[in-house]
Amino acid sequence: MSRVVFLDERCKGCLLCTTVCPKGIIAQSSRFNRQGYKVAEVPADAMKDCTGCASCALICPDVAIRVIKSRKAKKAGKE
Repeated sequence: MSRVVFLDERCKGCLLCTTVCPKGIIAQSSRFNRQGYKVAEVPADAMKDCTGCASCALICPDVAIRVIKSRKAKKAGKE
């Protein structure tokens, strides 16, 4: 399962990431960072839908998103 990690202290709440997520799973959080911005997040129950496409990380002007891609298991008989 791929997942995204938001670096809350870097996020300025611009929500550009929400506009490019093909699954529409990124939303504004109710949490604030130390600078007073509401940060973006992927709710825990929606993280399973993340494909690891990294569109969110590419568009983020503050480099506040890390994408951790999962490795796919090799199919039997194919290498």
